[in-house]
Amino acid sequence: MKEGPSLRFATYLSSRSMLVEYASQRLGSRDAAEDIVQEAFIRFVPATLDSTPHRLKAYLFRIVHNLVVDVIRRRRLEIDTLQNDPTHHWMGSQPEPTPEETVLFCEAIRRSMDAVANLPENQRVALEMVRFGGYSVEQVSEHLGVSVSTVYRLVQNAVATITIQLTQDTADPLPSQPRK
Repeated sequence: MKEGPSLRFATYLSSRSMLVEYASQRLGSRDAAEDIVQEAFIRFVPATLDSTPHRLKAYLFRIVHNLVVDVIRRRRLEIDTLQNDPTHHWMGSQPEPTPEETVLFCEAIRRSMDAVANLPENQRVALEMVRFGGYSVEQVSEHLGVSVSTVYRLVQNAVATITIQLTQDTADPLPSQPRK
């Protein structure tokens, strides 16, 4: 009896359930196993037959095994790539903050804005222009009519004042004055 696509197809059909079971045990997913077995069918029953293996069932299982190994290797490579890539964290979804974290964040922003607003005029303007406005120190110096070294000193003092005030605010949870 001459072997052809019909013998290969019959071998595939008789072994299909065992192949799916084998692949799903290795992959942990029946859906992935079904995909692997379909791919094996495409490779096992070609349109043109150049050569025919003598042990068809063993050959079919070897195709499925090799495809499963390829999938497992690809998964490991993807995991390794993601773990070694420092930029992958920004790509994934971030956990939603709790309501308490949101309130604390908003409170910290409010305290920071109050601290900036309470700075002396020259310090506040210098800080806002350099840190938030993107102006160069020379441009701020020209705008305020002071030297470049004075602008550096103004910004440094502003940052120090804000840092001290925020540190004191977090150390003393009860405000000294009632809020209105």
